[in-house]
Amino acid sequence: GKYSAEFQKRIKENGPKVDHSTAGAYLCARSGQNYASFCIAGHHSGLPDLGGRDDTDEGTLRARLNKAKRGDLPDYSSWRKEISSLPDAEIPGFDGKNRLAESFFIRMLYSSLVDADYLDTESFMNPGQADRGSNISIGELEERLDNYISLWFPPKGKLNQKRCSILRNCMEAAENEQGIFTLTVPTGGGKTVASLAFALKHARIHELRRIVYVIPYTSIIEQTADIFRKILGDEAVLEHHSNIEYDPEECDAEYATKMSLATENWDMPVIVTTAVQFFESLFSNRSSKCRKIHNLSRSVVIFDEAQMLPIPYLRPCVYVICELVKYYHASAVLCSATQPAIKGFLGEFLEKRMSTEICDKELSEDPIFRRTCFENRGIMTWEEISSYMKQYRQILCIVNSRKNAKELFDMIKGEGCYHLSTLMIPEDRRKKLDEIRNRLMAGEICRVVSTTLIEAGVDVDFPAVMREAAGLDSILQAAGRCNREGKHSAEDSMVTVFKTEGKCSPLFSANLSASNYVIENKKDITSADSIEKYFETLYNIKGYDELDKHNILKMLGEGRFEFKKASENFHLIDNETVSVYIPYGEGEKLVERRRGGEMSRYLMRKLGQYSVNIYKDHLKALYEAGDVEAISESEWVLSNISLYDSMTGLSLEADSGKAIFI
Repeated sequence: GKYSAEFQKRIKENGPKVDHSTAGAYLCARSGQNYASFCIAGHHSGLPDLGGRDDTDEGTLRARLNKAKRGDLPDYSSWRKEISSLPDAEIPGFDGKNRLAESFFIRMLYSSLVDADYLDTESFMNPGQADRGSNISIGELEERLDNYISLWFPPKGKLNQKRCSILRNCMEAAENEQGIFTLTVPTGGGKTVASLAFALKHARIHELRRIVYVIPYTSIIEQTADIFRKILGDEAVLEHHSNIEYDPEECDAEYATKMSLATENWDMPVIVTTAVQFFESLFSNRSSKCRKIHNLSRSVVIFDEAQMLPIPYLRPCVYVICELVKYYHASAVLCSATQPAIKGFLGEFLEKRMSTEICDKELSEDPIFRRTCFENRGIMTWEEISSYMKQYRQILCIVNSRKNAKELFDMIKGEGCYHLSTLMIPEDRRKKLDEIRNRLMAGEICRVVSTTLIEAGVDVDFPAVMREAAGLDSILQAAGRCNREGKHSAEDSMVTVFKTEGKCSPLFSANLSASNYVIENKKDITSADSIEKYFETLYNIKGYDELDKHNILKMLGEGRFEFKKASENFHLIDNETVSVYIPYGEGEKLVERRRGGEMSRYLMRKLGQYSVNIYKDHLKALYEAGDVEAISESEWVLSNISLYDSMTGLSLEADSGKAIFI
């Protein structure tokens, strides 16, 4: 399409925009290259839906092809003067039998095309710009890890002996053929370094290109990335999530440029990223998000805290993991102390291939890793809960809602008492966690009330933990914050599960039902069998359709190829919330820069450290009371700063006194 006189005028004289992609898409379709037709048509605007045969709306591929068929494009026939014929291409033999596999292939082909297009433009516009990637080989990274762990041998003490045995299991399992693996390691078992050892050796043996760590929360990402940089070096590890910005003013300019470029297409040996970034890229139709995903081929992809895969998207998530393994020479590792029960889905998407457990069951269930005891206190009033907490110098209580967390904290307020919830800006949560860790280490009074944000992977160690009744996975994750370092006996490290008065929220009813079933029928709720039964029961209660609640797989399969529609419907995080910027501390200056019209990626990421996500009812009440103001349709600023407190976060009540139920 760029051979038309109209497009040449656009380039040379800044003329009007011209549709140049439909021409190539049409030629590909005519020659049977239908997969390439999708990619060319959407290389700027995004992968389109296939659409109906008679479509005229240019939002679908068939409408674009119909436009070319009608002759509604500029004359681009002069391309034949320079290119005698289009080359043939080898097409995978799907034979129309697996539409899901075809849709995934189109997406990977699209990623390859748009990344090449971006890189070619970048090379032309900015010759000599810092390269992406790294000159460090996987073999060299493995040597660096070997040097790091060499000090662990011979291991001292029974606990370290078991940790080193788990590490050996991982290194031996790395010699297996590629596929899907599970790594079931209890809290304190050294999972982070052991999984890295598996990944590096497995990658070297099978000539794979990179390691990708997928982690549910940014708080865990920062911890993990710091460990990897310490072991492998700063230049080998790309940390990619919403809370990090490679700012030339804060680090070496060349390093900052290189890392910023690498976030665009993940051309680095080790990437640490969020589940949101990973899965939403794999289901997006936008070129900027898709351009990285072809670099997942020939990779080891490790999913930390795998039990956090969200149930409404569970089947789509397992499907893309299986596609990467089945067709794109990737290996996947599901890491967790509480493995989700996905055997049935592997059978659905991988046919006869099943997962391989890396860690011996005898090791993962060794009594030495049993750090806690459990007690069920039944129904407790909030007064009883607060009194119970005051009996301990150091205790953590995890509750199911932000409202209850605030109310309980108000009841225990005093020296060494803390509150943690997502109503606090990330910057304040980070500061409070640092204070909590320091008080715990010093043996000072430290009583903490938190929402579930503290459960998965946050490195804190309390001698006692309370947990409001929830799913078994949440209870066991909460237990991982108790006696984490094994300083006390299991008998002296109590995890107290309690219920509260009133009806259970519908959000938790299925999890509670599945949890109650296992607790009533299994003697040891921490065993792998109990955990598997919990997830199987939970999935049965939810029902098959709820595991792909938004019909993502139907949109992509069944010959529909609805890439745009699937992209619009795939959101791992509840998009019923909105962000409110808090002009507090450094956030005040950042908000003023945003009000002034600045919208750089650096500024938006910095602002993320001073924002709170709230439900729309909460926003409505704040707006009606005049406590927030809009910067844009999707951006709000807290104008009544008295509603924000560094200890408890944003008030759940607007200044008018209207309560918000959340």
